[in-house]
Amino acid sequence: MQRNAVVHLFLLLLLLPTRAFATEGALGRAATGAQGTFYAGLVPPEPGFSFQLTYLGYSGSIRGQREVPIAGELAVGLDATLNIMSLTGSYVWDTGPGKWNFASMVTVPFIHVTARAEATLAPFTTSNSDRQSGLFDVYFAPVIAGRHFSETRHLSLSLYLYAPTGDYDVRRLANPGLNTWTFSPTAGYTQLMQNGTLEWSSLAAVDFYTENKKTNIHNGAVFRLDSVLVKRCNNGFGYGLAGGWIRQIEDDTGPLVDRLGGFRGRALSLGPLVTYSWSWLDKKQATVSARWMREFEVKRRLEGNPFMLTFSLQF
Repeated sequence: MQRNAVVHLFLLLLLLPTRAFATEGALGRAATGAQGTFYAGLVPPEPGFSFQLTYLGYSGSIRGQREVPIAGELAVGLDATLNIMSLTGSYVWDTGPGKWNFASMVTVPFIHVTARAEATLAPFTTSNSDRQSGLFDVYFAPVIAGRHFSETRHLSLSLYLYAPTGDYDVRRLANPGLNTWTFSPTAGYTQLMQNGTLEWSSLAAVDFYTENKKTNIHNGAVFRLDSVLVKRCNNGFGYGLAGGWIRQIEDDTGPLVDRLGGFRGRALSLGPLVTYSWSWLDKKQATVSARWMREFEVKRRLEGNPFMLTFSLQF
């Protein structure tokens, strides 16, 4: 396996970036295109820890007279701004070289969310604008299994679990948590080209939500596909594209969303990314990367421009 590819993957291993709201709030756990990771399909054979600090900024809106289910009520028009900082720790198990390698990860996110509705069809106990901060929903993958087909083609399989650790109150327009468990079977694929300097990685998943017991809304399953294409240079810099596709494949159910025809949403996104890697601490690697994406073809979801900044360290 090419050494350069393994070192970079060890730094950027398998972070699914932080999320915001639920489909109940017109966004779900995924911001379009923000889940795509470098080396998404490659779990390296070298054991050890890596840590990643990620910032995700997102500002989006649903305009006009479209009704949006949120916090157990219906709002007409919605603007939301989210700033999420998350710390991810991952560990590659000592299983030695071979066709399979294994890892585990956990992410602890913190969120500041601001929401404003043009009007509400049933009154909130707060005003039609709200902001909250605090712990978001922690998520983890107990086992990430990586399969090496060759030095250039790799596949990963995992199940991510999202716990309702964030605070949630039906009387608020903005909530740090979603008040649902979510189970996300996930597959990643990585193709390395041009002696490992050109990478294409994709991550596909389906998010299955439990019912929000406080609103009696059950969000339908959501399919998502995220990809990155990056060219790395000898001086440590890299550049490329990031994009994503989200499509809800089941109707939401509940007393509010039934009148909205299931409230299925979809969105596409595309934008540039840059990255830079350097050596530190006995030839360990550090990496910083940034991406900005524009959403389009959006239906029944917030529409905005996700921005993500990531810093990774190998130990």
